[in-house]
Amino acid sequence: MTASLSDLALDLSSLRSAYAQGASPEAVIDEVFARIDGCGDPGIFISLADRTAARAAAAALGAAPDGRPLWGVPFAVKDNIDVAGLPTTAACPAFAYQPEKSAVAVERLVAAGAIPVGKTNLDQFATGLVGLRTPYPTPLNAVSPDIVPGGSSSGSAVAVARGLVSFALGTDTAGSGRVPAGLNNIVGLKPTLGAIPTMGVVPACRTIDCVSVFALSVDDAYAVFSASSGYEPADPFSRDVRASTIAPAPATFRIAVPNAASRRFGGDQGAEAAFDAAVADVAALGATLVELDFEPFFAVASLLYEGPFVAERYEAIRGFIEDRPEEMHPVTRAIIESARRFDAASAFGAQYRLAEMRRELSSVWAGVDAMLVPTFPRPRTVAEVAAEPVRLNSEFGTYTNFVNLLDLCALAVPARPRPDGLPAGVTLIAPAGADARLAALGEKIHAMGGTPLGATGRQPAPAPDRAGARAAAGEIELVVVGAHLSGMKLNGELTGCGARFLRASQTTPDYRLFALEGAIPRPGLLRVADGQGAAIATEVWALPPEGFGRFVAGIGAPLGIGVVRLADGSTPKGFLAEAEGVKGAKEITDFGGWRAYMAGTAAAAPVGGAS
Repeated sequence: MTASLSDLALDLSSLRSAYAQGASPEAVIDEVFARIDGCGDPGIFISLADRTAARAAAAALGAAPDGRPLWGVPFAVKDNIDVAGLPTTAACPAFAYQPEKSAVAVERLVAAGAIPVGKTNLDQFATGLVGLRTPYPTPLNAVSPDIVPGGSSSGSAVAVARGLVSFALGTDTAGSGRVPAGLNNIVGLKPTLGAIPTMGVVPACRTIDCVSVFALSVDDAYAVFSASSGYEPADPFSRDVRASTIAPAPATFRIAVPNAASRRFGGDQGAEAAFDAAVADVAALGATLVELDFEPFFAVASLLYEGPFVAERYEAIRGFIEDRPEEMHPVTRAIIESARRFDAASAFGAQYRLAEMRRELSSVWAGVDAMLVPTFPRPRTVAEVAAEPVRLNSEFGTYTNFVNLLDLCALAVPARPRPDGLPAGVTLIAPAGADARLAALGEKIHAMGGTPLGATGRQPAPAPDRAGARAAAGEIELVVVGAHLSGMKLNGELTGCGARFLRASQTTPDYRLFALEGAIPRPGLLRVADGQGAAIATEVWALPPEGFGRFVAGIGAPLGIGVVRLADGSTPKGFLAEAEGVKGAKEITDFGGWRAYMAGTAAAAPVGGAS
C-alpha cells in the first residue's frame, strides 16, 4: 500500500479518497516519513516524532474513518508550539525545554484525528518574516530555492508546499502566517485573534499573537481552523469566536484595494502585474473596487517594531535574553534588545495612539466587505536579504504588520502565477469574526488563479459548490430585500453586526413590493393572499443572536421583522412592511426585486444625475 501512496496528494480530499479505497493511516504515516527522508532539505524540521510512536497513534485510530473531521491526517507544528514528547526550541537550542503537554490547539487537532509528525523550523523566537534567522539549516523555498522561504513560520509553509504533510500550524504576530504562505504558493489562514487558543505557544507578543494554519487549499485550512478554534477558559486571551460554515460569496460585494500611491512593489513589475491580474479576477467575481489610501494603515504597522510594542517581545523572553543573550541569533537579539530604549510611559503613549488609530480606521468597514492587498511587495533572494536583513524584512511586512494591531482577520491565497514562475499571492482582510467571509472569497480567487498547489505541480480543485447554505447552530437567519442587500448602501450595517451571507433566494409568489419614501430609498415587502403576489428576490444572511438583536433594534416604522416564506422551503425572519405604511407608495412588484428596480431607476435617470 505504501508504494501506491507515493503519488498521493495529501490535501484532505485526496487523503479521504485514499482512505475510502482502503489505505491505512499507518501506511500514510510511512509515506510521510519517506517523503521527509527523501526531500533533501534538512532545514524544514527541527525534530521529528518517533516513527514507531507515530505509527502506533495512527493504528489507534482504527481501520476506518470514524467521523472525526481530521481522521488520519498528518500535520506538522511550528517549533514554538508545544507538542508532548518533542522539545520546544523556538529555534534557539539553549532555550529548549520538554513540555509536559501539548498546546491546546494541538490537543484539539489530535482529538479530531490528526497525527503530528514533527516540529518545524522558524525565525528564532518568531521574530522575522524571512525564514533565515535560525541557527539550524535554512529551509529552502519550495518554489524557487534562490528566494527566501518567508518567516517566521518558514518550515511549516515549506513542509505543506512540498507535500510532506497535509497541513501545518504556524503563528502570526506581524505576518508570519501569511508571508511564508505567499512565498510558497499555499494558503495561510490568520484567524481572528483569540479564536484558536494560544496556551502552549512561546509568545512573541502575547496580546496580538495567534496560531495560524498552512494548507494547500482554503477548504483544508478552514477545516483545521474549525477543529482547533473555540473558547478556552484557562487562556486569558481566548475569545468566543465561531468557526461558522463557509457559505457562498454574495453575487456582489465591495473590496478595498490600495490606491496608486499606496501600492508598493519594490520596483518589481512582475509583482505589480500579478496583483493587477488578481484585482481583475476579483472584479470578475462581482466585486466593486474601492481604492483606499493605505498610509494610515502603514502608520499603524510602524508601531510594531519602531515603537515600544517591541518591548512585548522582550518581556516574552526576559529571563533568557538577560541571562544568555550570546545564545541568540544576532539579528533577533538586536531587534528585541532595541526595546530597552523605551520606558513604561512610552508604552502607554503607544497604546493610546493605537486606540485612536483603531477608532479612526474602523469607519473603513462601513463601506467595504474586505480588503485585498499583495501578501508581500515582491520576492527577495537569500543573498539580498542577507545583505539587508532588517530593511527587507520590513518590506515583507508592508501589508501584514498592521493586521493584528487592528484586530483584523486575514487569509493569504495564491493568485494568478507570474510569467517568470516566482510566487505571488494576495491577502484578504476583514474585521474580527469574519473568517468565514474571507474563506468564501478566498477559495474563488484561488480557483480562478489556477496556480499549482505549492510545489506539488497539482492544480487547485474547483471551488466547492456552496449553494443553499444554512445558518449554523446558534445563528439566526435574516431575509433582506432592499438597501441591506450585498453591495448596496446599507449592507455595512448588516455586516457590522456580524452577519454573513448564506444564499440568494426568492419569496413564494405571495408578496408585493413597494418603494418607500425617505432619505435613503428602501422597499416595503407586503405579504398578500397566497398566489396573489409575485416571487421577490431576496438574500438570506446569518447573524449571531446578539448581532441580530442589535440590528433589529434599529429598524423603524413602517418596517418590522416577521416570518418570510421562501421558495426554497425555508421560513426565516425577515423585513416586512405594515399595510398602512405602503398606502400611497409606488408599487414595484413587477421589477421582481429591489436591485432590479434600482438598476432600472438609474438607467432611466437623465444625463447629469437628475431623478
